Amino acid sequence: MPDQITRRDWLLAAIQREPGPITTGRAEQLLATTSWSCHRNTARKDLRALTRRGALRPVDTDGRRAYQTTITGEDVRP
Repeated sequence: MPDQITRRDWLLAAIQREPGPITTGRAEQLLATTSWSCHRNTARKDLRALTRRGALRPVDTDGRRAYQTTITGEDVRP
């Protein structure tokens, strides 16, 4: 059976390939390249969920909320 990946897991993998902090707008751009139908609010919720999971941490960049990865690797779920 082929590997199944969730939207949030895909987003985390994409964020780990990005060179710096990721904003909601950049997350929305990344998700727009997929087959998942996503908008800004979905990207925001996914970033917050990944933060609760411990995969991201919020940072302030020029007075705006952004997120950085806290770990590296394929799967961050406990």
